[in-house]
Amino acid sequence: MKKLLQKRLNNEKGLTLVELLAVIVILGIIAAIAIPSIGGIIQGSREKAVIADAQNTLSAANLYFVDNNSKDTDKVEIADLIADGFMEDAGQLDSATVTKTTGGNTITFSGKAGTKTVSGTTLTKTDLNEKENVTVN
Repeated sequence: MKKLLQKRLNNEKGLTLVELLAVIVILGIIAAIAIPSIGGIIQGSREKAVIADAQNTLSAANLYFVDNNSKDTDKVEIADLIADGFMEDAGQLDSATVTKTTGGNTITFSGKAGTKTVSGTTLTKTDLNEKENVTVN
């Protein structure tokens, strides 16, 4: 029995052309399914990065309002937060304005996420966390 198995294994020279083509077709199908879904994952990550930058800007503005305990300061732009050292850079945001309100500060922002623009108007921290009223165009 052992000699018979060794003889059969020794006669195996490699893959046939049909087997090789079958493997190539299967790999092509897997690639056709995986590539678009990976693109969607990457785009979703870019959009979440813009929202995270907006959350960071809102937090930096909260510190700004506490540090500048002035009643006449009710709005701050992202450029002012960077200039005053509350943020290092704007990240993916093109523009952002934080407005001081009694019910919780709100942010209006716009930023690039790949080829799309992510924006929001008068959003609170909760709105950003739940991605409510965030527009992706």
